[in-house]
Amino acid sequence: MFDCFREDRIRGDGATLFVRHGGDPAAPPLLLLHGYPQSSAMWHPIAPRLARDYHVICPDLRGYGRSDKPAGGADHAAYSKRAMARDLIAVMDHFGHDRFVVAAHDRGARVAHRMGLDHPDRVRAAAILDIAPTREMYARTDRAFATAYWHWFFLIQPAPLPERMIEADPDGFWTMQTIGLSAGASPFSDAATEEYRTAFRDPAMIHAACEDYRAAAGIDIRHDDQDGGRKLPMPVLILWGRRGVIERCFDPLALWQDRAAHVEAATVNAGHFLVEEAPDAVLAELAPFLARHATA
Repeated sequence: MFDCFREDRIRGDGATLFVRHGGDPAAPPLLLLHGYPQSSAMWHPIAPRLARDYHVICPDLRGYGRSDKPAGGADHAAYSKRAMARDLIAVMDHFGHDRFVVAAHDRGARVAHRMGLDHPDRVRAAAILDIAPTREMYARTDRAFATAYWHWFFLIQPAPLPERMIEADPDGFWTMQTIGLSAGASPFSDAATEEYRTAFRDPAMIHAACEDYRAAAGIDIRHDDQDGGRKLPMPVLILWGRRGVIERCFDPLALWQDRAAHVEAATVNAGHFLVEEAPDAVLAELAPFLARHATA
């Protein structure tokens, strides 16, 4: 899936991450972050093309794929987006990249949001794919959103309730979660699907992913509230699918304008998994943004 990419395990800040990386290490750095219930494999349709111009770094987030899955702790702090962002800062330090652009989808985009707030001197620009801000999504929950994203409210239930239910049929749960949010038939390649499902059969990953969501409903919102209205200072591209839940249930541009100082917005004809559903359309929107900001 990733021609000419290397695979390494790199120490983060409390967890060791599985990292794919490709392109010229001297080229402008680009960090790509995946979402739930996936891994860095989600970027395979566009990462090799991006590696022609950038040093592309694709980690599995802590708790996901082949990365470490530390205990969450009583308040799930180990899966706060702040802790997950610190892992990625350490990975970029490993490669010697002081400043970089990040493009991120789903849960990874929530990590990128927190990274930009906590480390604004490190993030040149951020492309945020198919989310609205976590705090605002919870605050604006209605029946339509709760019906479509019911897993948000299931996964945050106390352990081990969701873990045991998912472990009874992890392949079935994974399929229900992904195909239900894509616009039509499965957009995933056979190789990517095998990687996703293999990882998701691990009870440690199932638990870690629940911890990720539990953190989002608690400590992550507290961190947002503590920001005092501070906005992302760097350029931000908001990209979402016109056939997805974000389009139906929220006004993502307005919500991100409240959370970021400089916002561009675009949509593609896709559901939630837009990188795999419409890679050429995503790349057409992403490439000009990267070209403007990767070295600015």
